[in-house]
Amino acid sequence: MMDTAQLTAHLHLLHSSFRHYLRRDLADLSWQGENTAHALDTAPFVLLSHNTDPDPIFTYGNKKALELFEMEWETLTQLPSRYSAEALLREEREHLLQTVNRQGYIDNYAGVRVSSSGRRFLIRQAIVWNLRDAQGSYAGQAAYFDHWEYLPGNH
Repeated sequence: MMDTAQLTAHLHLLHSSFRHYLRRDLADLSWQGENTAHALDTAPFVLLSHNTDPDPIFTYGNKKALELFEMEWETLTQLPSRYSAEALLREEREHLLQTVNRQGYIDNYAGVRVSSSGRRFLIRQAIVWNLRDAQGSYAGQAAYFDHWEYLPGNH
């Protein structure tokens, strides 16, 4: 798990990049350092990010993301993010990521994701955006969503 300073810095990256592309505050929270970082980390919505690797690895998931994907921090942050989608939907997910790379963000994404136990759920109205570091360089992507529903056939 990240220490408080690392967590605050990473969430500032997500927040400032969101503001850059969408011209508003992430989750309507103005940046107040550690207080905002804590609010984002413990919020009732899902917040995730992945790095710039050729097969991107998750770099962050807030508490709701860990709960929904049924993973511990250590497991999530070693997982290629493509494994959060069902195998048949990975091509669709790749198309989404390419669109985000081109435009900087997408703000009405829907798709099926799968937890570590195989529980499938549909996410709706997700926002996915590029991360930009202090120099404006590409630093990965992040996702926010607060609408999901479990699909039939789950255990």
